[in-house]
Amino acid sequence: MDSRSFLGLESTHNRFRWKLPVTRKISVGENFLFGGCGLAAAISALEGTSDRRCVWATGQYLSYANPGEVVDIDVTIAVEGHAITQARAVCHVADREILTVNAALGDRDFEASGQWESMPADLPAPMSLPQRPTSPENAGTITSQLDQRLVKGVEWDQLATDQSTAVQGDGQTLMWARIPEVIADVDAVTLAILGDYVPMGVGQSLGRRGGGNSLDNTLRVGRLVPTDWVLMDIRIHAVERGFGHGLVHMFAEDGTLLATASQSVIARFWKA
Repeated sequence: MDSRSFLGLESTHNRFRWKLPVTRKISVGENFLFGGCGLAAAISALEGTSDRRCVWATGQYLSYANPGEVVDIDVTIAVEGHAITQARAVCHVADREILTVNAALGDRDFEASGQWESMPADLPAPMSLPQRPTSPENAGTITSQLDQRLVKGVEWDQLATDQSTAVQGDGQTLMWARIPEVIADVDAVTLAILGDYVPMGVGQSLGRRGGGNSLDNTLRVGRLVPTDWVLMDIRIHAVERGFGHGLVHMFAEDGTLLATASQSVIARFWKA
């Protein structure tokens, strides 16, 4: 299954309009569309319309879409050059705007390349680590579609339920992740789904059962190589004024930097 099929994204007779039926499979336990899946669907629509690969895409989350609703994705090509397309996608349910995405797409011939961000060394292999369990309230949601193996961090049931017992972390969480159903090579769409992990890092960094709701998400795509697992190197920069800020470096198993994803979130604590 490729990433577009995983999402359930549908083309229409109009190449500038796409449809995303919202199912529980691409939603979170609170019963609304997972932000990473929304950004991923917009990127897939932008790539499908422009017939070019995503370089970067930034999304602003405006409202929620619930299972049973259909998100219409309208693509506008703002500028189409020889190598680069600048475009946007507006995702809405009827007249309710859910997500707005701006993006650049394309490929250029350029003789130089390099990578200066390195994957942390001496990591255990993904299959040597236990799979993170799915709680009953997340059964059938996007969480249950992902295979997650925590390298550095605290499992949910070990996080504090109140401030008096919370022990703050150092701002870094490491986790191997994959989408078992997506067997095609990793693409920008898959990375948009996997990259929505700054909220998890907020809870880990504060040492509390919490996270947040995304205000935005920016995906920047590096070199795409085949890989079964993606290492999520989650870095939280700060939590202040009720908001958290951070980024995720996503590495292939061979250490190739696939992409980065940066976010700001509305910080929240969850009920125990």
